[in-house]
Amino acid sequence: MNFDSLSDEFNKKGYIYIENFFNDSLMDTCHKKILTHFASNPEYKHDKSFIERSDTDVIPWFPQLDGEEIFNALENDINLKKLTENILGKDWKALYSMVMISSKSSNGQAWHQDCNSENKKFFNLNRLVYTMDINNSTGGEVVVIEGSHENGIIPSNASGKDIGHEIIISPKKGSLLLLHGHLWHKVLPINNHVRASTNYRCVPKDTPDDITDICVYRNMLYRFSDNKVLVNRN
Repeated sequence: MNFDSLSDEFNKKGYIYIENFFNDSLMDTCHKKILTHFASNPEYKHDKSFIERSDTDVIPWFPQLDGEEIFNALENDINLKKLTENILGKDWKALYSMVMISSKSSNGQAWHQDCNSENKKFFNLNRLVYTMDINNSTGGEVVVIEGSHENGIIPSNASGKDIGHEIIISPKKGSLLLLHGHLWHKVLPINNHVRASTNYRCVPKDTPDDITDICVYRNMLYRFSDNKVLVNRN
């Protein structure tokens, strides 16, 4: 694995997608844990107002906080650590792992940035691990605007639907998708299958731990810590 080349690609595009990063056996074990957890905990953690305004149908779970040690194996993967350090530099910091699940026939996630891009120095890195195949049949593909991590805040809805050339990514089981926190991206609606992914968020040295507290949508800036709309953008 050429870490320098992958890091250069990430810096240019704002994302990289790598298939067969993790073995199928580990993915199957983690996916079984995910489905078992959500079978008994299917409730949304966000308030109804956020779900409606953000057009985001995602139920989160933080497995490592619940003592699910199998998820440590993903985070401790030596190639993942090397790649992360190559992109973020030494003394980068892991934040948390978050499983995101969407139910059948749900909306996916609207266009957004995972953190405020007003200061280009501060950003998070999303390290998304896929324990299942996601494709046109299941729905829930990831859509990105290449290079948009360098373009500032995502345009508001008033700018129209077209915000750039859309690239659709259909992650396979065992794949890794790295997204810059300033990258403009969304998740397509879910079809006939539950969708799951696990995000191991991390940040470069000297980046505030709460960098992802404020999320940027086309219609608002939203702060999760107190469930507050900071800015209406429509």
